[in-house]
Amino acid sequence: MRKAADVAEDAANSRSFEIVARAGYAVSGLLHVLIGAIALQLAFGRVGEADVSGAVASLASQPAGPFLLWACFAACAALAVWQLSNALLGYKRDSDNKLGKRLSAVGQAIVFAALATTITSFIVGKGQNSRESTTDVTVTLMKAPFGVFLLVAIGAGIAITGIVFAVRGFRQTFKKDISLSSARTVRKFQLGVGVVGYIAKGIALFLVGLLVVIAAVRAQPEQSTGLDGSLKALKEQPYGPYLLAAVAVGLIAYGLFLMVKAKTLKT
Repeated sequence: MRKAADVAEDAANSRSFEIVARAGYAVSGLLHVLIGAIALQLAFGRVGEADVSGAVASLASQPAGPFLLWACFAACAALAVWQLSNALLGYKRDSDNKLGKRLSAVGQAIVFAALATTITSFIVGKGQNSRESTTDVTVTLMKAPFGVFLLVAIGAGIAITGIVFAVRGFRQTFKKDISLSSARTVRKFQLGVGVVGYIAKGIALFLVGLLVVIAAVRAQPEQSTGLDGSLKALKEQPYGPYLLAAVAVGLIAYGLFLMVKAKTLKT
């Protein structure tokens, strides 16, 4: 067992594997840019699905769609494994080997494993509208014992995560995760997309969590519509198109930040 663990640790710490894993952040960044672009189109009256499924479908529709999907899947799967290894085996820097940091690595492993799964569904031709699937999951949970309480807890957790993202943006605590450039212009760009991106991502997550809670409390699962439904609900509010456009630009900024993170992440 010890030998197997050493082999796994050596593989996870190899430079080549790290490069592929880092590409997972760039893939997530690209998907956020696409989601933001679709949301911007929605703000101006066009149709689209502003969520991960819509972004992956957009990639799949490109001439090199199959190649792009396989490359994105490989990067996201590698990042999920890399984060899981960080959680189980620890980080290179002793200062990062705290419980909170390791739990964060577990969370990221789950997120990127889910992203890889979504991409896989499009590769095999079974891509699904995530808005409908979110509603289906909500219906299933509502029928389970204590399902309403579980949904409220999930929604509250997503909303709280959104608040954490926004606070990280305002306080610029994300700076400790990346290596800031010595060039002033580049550094300002890194900080700018980080601040705007984290705040916008936080708003989006808060709206998603809020709709889950509302759907559970009102016993109306159709109101739990994921990111796409949350952004479209935002558009229906006073000054909604302007608010949606602002969040869309912020999501694009967050995508750019993730691309920066792929290159400058501290390890």
